[in-house]
Amino acid sequence: MREKVSVVTLGCEKNLVDSEIMSGLVHERGYELVDRPEDATVVIVNTCGFIDAAKEESINTILELAELKETGKLKALIVSGCLTQRYKEELMREMPEIDGIVGTGDFHHIADIVDEALRGKKPVRVGHPAFDYERALPRRVMRPRHTAYVKIAEGCDNACTFCSIPLMRGKFRSRSIESIVREVETLAAQGVKEICLIAQDSTNYGTDLYGTFKLPELLNRVSEVDGIAWVRLHYAYPGFFTDELIETFANNPKICNYFDIPLQHSENFILKRMRRPGRQRDARELIAKIRARIPDAAIRTSIIVGFPGETEEHFERLCEFVREMQFDRLGVFTYSKEEDTPAARLPDQVPEDVKEYRAAVLMEVQREVSKQASAKRIGQVIDVLVERYDGRSDVYVGRSQYDAPEIDGEVFITGCRPEIGTIQRVRITHAYEYDLSGEGVV
Repeated sequence: MREKVSVVTLGCEKNLVDSEIMSGLVHERGYELVDRPEDATVVIVNTCGFIDAAKEESINTILELAELKETGKLKALIVSGCLTQRYKEELMREMPEIDGIVGTGDFHHIADIVDEALRGKKPVRVGHPAFDYERALPRRVMRPRHTAYVKIAEGCDNACTFCSIPLMRGKFRSRSIESIVREVETLAAQGVKEICLIAQDSTNYGTDLYGTFKLPELLNRVSEVDGIAWVRLHYAYPGFFTDELIETFANNPKICNYFDIPLQHSENFILKRMRRPGRQRDARELIAKIRARIPDAAIRTSIIVGFPGETEEHFERLCEFVREMQFDRLGVFTYSKEEDTPAARLPDQVPEDVKEYRAAVLMEVQREVSKQASAKRIGQVIDVLVERYDGRSDVYVGRSQYDAPEIDGEVFITGCRPEIGTIQRVRITHAYEYDLSGEGVV
């Protein structure tokens, strides 16, 4: 009887890609993959260590899954990802429940790690954080097979004062265009319709490998792959968003008019302390330029509140900035004081209760903005990628090009019976805070 392996993924979509590669590797070794950890004899937890909340979630998940050694079938608990890359000694010393560890640059050894753990060893493979995505590796797509994430680069060189990503993932490294296109071709052959290109800093793609910005070329090359209907871009660093890139979005109908641009703050004093590129004026000019060239653009950003030195006046101006800019989607995070980062040493740290209060206030501001943005879609006919059928409500559920998987809104479809995984034309009849509903259009 084959040992059964379950992979549990925490954190961002970049971790999801790594989990899918690990799933492919253990399946290729002969292990049986199962969805539920309760059914597994081996569980791999792919952790996140980006902020305190993510580290806490990772530790709690490890401890909860370790209980399956008493209540379930679990023989070996393997931990991978950012937490292991940064804290391998502490994890092995303080958590005897762990049977093996693999770092962010070594997960191609995951099948060996599983083998050794099942033999009673406690393997640790944590070396350089850089993983070689150029090599051809098996991958088992976990989400609905019509959507898949593809990493175009790893690591980051921007040295934002609050960010621990370079400590866990290393310097910025682009994959070659050829290796990315090969992976997209493989995914398209499996039925994937939407490709989400992702990196910590996607707009800088190619500068290290080719000596120039290559993202426009990459977007066009990926969109030419047979079977791919949508290409979506994530984490576009604002400092490198060129006019050529805007024109690429405008001229290629397969590229979703969805701009995921993490600004992190509006106030120049805070941006300088964060070591972010440009200032508020640059952000305003970029967004105005995008909207002028692509009027139906959907713009998502992320904001950090409670950064050291953020005063009540700074925060009030930030709220006004969000009202004025009318972002279609907004993620709000409280500043997390990460050890070994420059921001952790800054004076004027903001109390936790103040951070939480400011986050709640800013989300209320954004809720009103989002309602207005959704209401503008009423009467429009838009394309929707159909993802599932909800039998209880007798509706089909999908997403428009203006919404990313799992983090944004959905569209509820009535009046037709579309095939799952296809793109359906829908006339929007109702709008909610984030979601839309409408009728299928022939």
